[in-house]
Amino acid sequence: MFETINYEVKRNVAVIQFNRPSTFNAFIEQMNREITEAFKSAGRDSNVRCVVITGSGKAFCAGQDLGEVLDLKEEMDFSKFLRERYNPMVLQIQKIEKPVIAAVNGVAAGAGMSLALACDLRLASEKASFVNAFVNIGLVPDSGGCYFLPRIVGLGKAMELAFTGARLSAKEAKEIGLVNHVFTEENFLDEVMAYAEKLASLPTKGIGLIKRTMYQGLNMNLEETLEYEAFSQEIAGNTQDHREGVQAFVEKRKPHFTGK
Repeated sequence: MFETINYEVKRNVAVIQFNRPSTFNAFIEQMNREITEAFKSAGRDSNVRCVVITGSGKAFCAGQDLGEVLDLKEEMDFSKFLRERYNPMVLQIQKIEKPVIAAVNGVAAGAGMSLALACDLRLASEKASFVNAFVNIGLVPDSGGCYFLPRIVGLGKAMELAFTGARLSAKEAKEIGLVNHVFTEENFLDEVMAYAEKLASLPTKGIGLIKRTMYQGLNMNLEETLEYEAFSQEIAGNTQDHREGVQAFVEKRKPHFTGK
């Protein structure tokens, strides 16, 4: 189905793996398109209740493949390039109402770092690193980098990382709140899957509504957010999982959520 990525669903978790290890999983047009399609597939599949995106080989994603850009015959139209390739990919990650985990197994640089920031959670191997590399070639962070980074780590730290292009280790990323958890290299995939399967066992529709409401709240005032919370709660309160959660509480047992 896909050529530049691997896609597999197991135990209610969709795993999207970049599969261009010889280029440190750098983006090319086909890969942008296939990632977007993979997220659409995961969104449509009721068996998928969590999505993990990770890299093959030593890297998570090194950003845009500059060799592909240099091969373009005509003068580069940067705005068209982003609007057609990267923006749809990032928006699809945001649109899917299921938790999305970036499992950062190695370096995440440039647009690779931006993609990790666009995910809901970031789990990192101790060997992972993050580089906001755009400034090193005189460019502006794109693919949502200027939106997510200051919201995750604060404006001052975001400015520093964008201005300097400094490399952050997994430990440093965890200290500033960019990463949620750091796992050993040896146990990384097992830890990621255990974490993802735990999320997949929770009320999927409720988590989707939490995701939607929190992201909406980033751009609304308090009154608007309160109203949107009321709107979301009306939907959540009519799910099977809400009824199951209440019933399990009353019966003093562990709830069995089905994502409905």
